Parts: sequence; structure tokens; C-alpha cells
Amino acid sequence: MIADPRGEGRAEAGVTEAELAGLGVHRIPVPIPFPQAGGPVNVYVIEERDGGILLFDSGLGSPEGHAALEAGFARIGRRFDEVTRIVLSHGHVDHYGAARFVQERHGGSIPVFAHPADVSKVAEAGWRWRDRAPLYAAHLARLGVPAETLAAVATEGERGFGLARRIAEVRPLEPGTILETRHLRLEVLHMPGHTPGLLCLHDRERRLFFSGDHLLEKVSPNPLIELGPDGRDGHFRPLLAYVESVGRMRALDLDLVLPGHGPPFSGHRAIIDALLGFYERRQARIREVLRDGPRTAYEISRALFPSARPGDAFLTISETVANLELLEARGDVVREEQGGLRRHRLAG
Repeated sequence: MIADPRGEGRAEAGVTEAELAGLGVHRIPVPIPFPQAGGPVNVYVIEERDGGILLFDSGLGSPEGHAALEAGFARIGRRFDEVTRIVLSHGHVDHYGAARFVQERHGGSIPVFAHPADVSKVAEAGWRWRDRAPLYAAHLARLGVPAETLAAVATEGERGFGLARRIAEVRPLEPGTILETRHLRLEVLHMPGHTPGLLCLHDRERRLFFSGDHLLEKVSPNPLIELGPDGRDGHFRPLLAYVESVGRMRALDLDLVLPGHGPPFSGHRAIIDALLGFYERRQARIREVLRDGPRTAYEISRALFPSARPGDAFLTISETVANLELLEARGDVVREEQGGLRRHRLAG
């Protein structure tokens, strides 16, 4: 899951992080307990035309996350009651978890926005992990995951979702919407892959791109299994969606990417090319594993990630399944269902 597609690089040109404050953009790193993410999650404070501030993501709803937000606001000389709106890049706990905290510190009403496909992940009325956990457990069992590993996955899921409070009202934010701020004209772009409803913000004139977890400099965005409400899989194939959307990002002329984790970076095309090459190598490794005969997704994931902890199984299997779906779409791999288990074999 962790990839360093570019390694050391050189900034191309244009805006640097030191100059971002002049554009009314401030980055607050918030600590998270997920080492796979590649570092603290970023909360972007963007100055509004009327003197208020827009937050792009809110960070994690842990005591450490709250403290980091408070320290970050104090460092840049801003107050929580100046927040006018919160835009969420996607519905993962480290990106929305502190939104309720910000609302409470504000003392009034702050609208929260997300893509319609991710609203149910963050809204009070949306589905809960405890409700979907049996569906995911049954699906993972079909993929060959043993009972003890399923228990570890369930525990890890409960721990993660406990670091965020749901938001009473989340308003849908449609792609193509323009967010006018003090200095920026940010177009909302839908970039599915990491989640079905991941949003990015793009200032075309200044060639800035707020990427959330769509593109990170040194970490491959994990394509997670997304089951439908009835527990069926296949309604969203994350890696296929990601390859298409990251191709659209590659076509953009950008000077600086402001990611969901880590410092801003340039050279997005080189990173995307390296990341796609990384996935190609992973798929080649899967084909090698399948040369010895049909395997379950769990067996393949153990070959790809032999040192992974049982609690990380959802991440490793998700990445394995996503690559298998791409190989199936290309006609390289075939899936078979027998005796309650799903196995994959090489085509032909």
C-alpha cells in the first residue's frame, strides 16, 4: 500500500508553499494514528472574500486532532467563529472527523459540503460501520479471509470510526461548482477512486490543485472495497475509476498540488506515471502468483503483503481486489465461485 513513486524530486515552477499565505491558503497538519496514510492529515484554511474562512477538510476528531487544530488556528491568527463553510474531500474519518468540533467551537451554524456519493459516510442519517460490518464480514469470508482475521478487521474498523462524530446535516456539492474565495476561483472536480465521491479543488489560473487523497506524493491511494446497501460488490470498482480520474488530472497544467497528507509538491505527471507503473508491477506480481493455480483474494494478498498485520487485512485485500478487478476488465484474470469461496485464475 505504501509506495514512493517519485522519491526525491525538483519543483517545476510557480507557487510554493511559502507563497501560499499570500493567496490566503494555510495548511494545518493534524496527527493521525494511521501510519499507512503517509503522515498527518492536512486541513486547509482558505481565506474568504468577506473575511471569513473556508476549511477544506477538518482533520480527525481525536483529542490530539482537536489540539492541533486549535494550535494551527492560533498560529495563523484565525478564530473558529470565522469559519463560514467546510468542504470535505471525501468521507473518511481523518478528513471529516473534527467537523463537529469546529462547529461547536464556532458556536453557530457552519454548512458542511461533500459529494453526494460520500454524504452517507459522514451524515448523521447515514449508514454506520456496526450496521454494515456483518455484510463486510460475509463478503471477506467469501474472499477467503479466516475467522481470526475477520475479528481483527472488525476491531480495527470500530476503532477507526470511533475517531469521528457524524455531522447533523451534510449538503451535496455538485462537480462543476465554483467556490469563489478571497484570491482563488476553485472548481469542484469529481475524482472517484479512493472513494466513490472524492472531490478535488482546482484553480485553473494559478494552476493549484487541492487533491485530498486522490494523489499523494509518496503513498498510493488505497482503493477500498465498497459494498452496496445489500452487501453486493461490483457496483463501484475503485481502481478502474481511479485510473480514469487520475488520467484527467494528468491532463491538467499544474504548478502545485496540495495533498491530503504531506507537504505540497509539484511534478504531478511524473508522480502519476510512476504510480501507474507501480500498479502495473503489482498486477504482474498477481499474475505470477496465479501461475501456480487459482487463489482466493486473501491468499493473493498474503503473497503481496506477507508482513501485514491481521488488522490491516481490509486494506491489503481491498488493494488486491481492486487490482484483480482491473485484470478481469482487461481479460487477463477470471473469477470463479465454488463452495462459498471466490477464487481467481489466469484466463486462457
